[in-house]
Amino acid sequence: MAFPVSKCKLMFFAVLFMAAIASGAKLSKSHYYRTCPNLETVVRTKVNEIINADLGMAPGLLRLHFHDCFVRGCDGSVLLDSASNSAEKDAPPNFGSLRGFAEVDAIKATVEKACPGVVSCADILALAARDAVVKVGGKYWSVPLGRKDGFTSSLVEANTSLPSPFMTFPQLVQNFAAVGLNAKDMVILSGGHTIGQAHCAVVIPRLYNFNGVTGATDPSLDPTFANLLRTLCPSDEPLTFVGQMDATNGTFDNNYFKAVKNRRGLFPSDAALITNSFGRRVVNIAAKSPGSFLKDFGKSMVKMGKIGVLTGSAGEIRQVCSAVNSS
Repeated sequence: MAFPVSKCKLMFFAVLFMAAIASGAKLSKSHYYRTCPNLETVVRTKVNEIINADLGMAPGLLRLHFHDCFVRGCDGSVLLDSASNSAEKDAPPNFGSLRGFAEVDAIKATVEKACPGVVSCADILALAARDAVVKVGGKYWSVPLGRKDGFTSSLVEANTSLPSPFMTFPQLVQNFAAVGLNAKDMVILSGGHTIGQAHCAVVIPRLYNFNGVTGATDPSLDPTFANLLRTLCPSDEPLTFVGQMDATNGTFDNNYFKAVKNRRGLFPSDAALITNSFGRRVVNIAAKSPGSFLKDFGKSMVKMGKIGVLTGSAGEIRQVCSAVNSS
């Protein structure tokens, strides 16, 4: 189901934004120039090593950063463990599908050897997401740094804050607006699906039970594509992987938008992008111009990376990413 954005959620993020401003500090591309001058090289080298071993970790690292920022801001809270299974990583949108926790731990350990106690897990997530995209064909963007790590991680907040793959265009716009991102950011960031994969559970309702009607198929799906999906996703196998979300899965390019334009988006939220005139315009431009998409993606990632950040005296630099420091 799609989760509506409540007034409480809007107020919560307003408080986060005001707290970030009140700290008197801001993110900077030169934040670690003196304290960890080789940080970006250390992270990039480790990310490349990880993706060379498992190409699927590219979307995994990108998705971790996205899911971190949408809940409590970009504070590394998605990485925290909970003895009671009540953390963000335990929420249904994350549990069993969010990947990269061990890999981020490995990146953090490598960074700690080079610069002990200096670099936050939140900053490592931001850098790793950028480097993962670049590794598989995306365009480089500069990542402002200086985030601190948060102390709290909530399953409930993840459930109410993360966008759902079943959302309509207006619901997606509202969800992104709640964290300070506009409709164009939403469409462009959806382009991250170009390196994504999906379970059949998201697709099966579109193929066999559209709008609750047994045997009905979503008419917005290209019929030939729908037939292909039926061979990949029998109605009784929701845990099967569909596989690629565009024709060049594993390469970060604009083919996702070509697929969406041709009614071959996997998620209902993918199909929703062309149900609105503004969304169609952004999709068409991205589908036509790979350079435009890659440039816009970097801009929107920088903007997303500033959501509700903790800086200055707020937050901490965790020793390990899965736990807050002992007092």
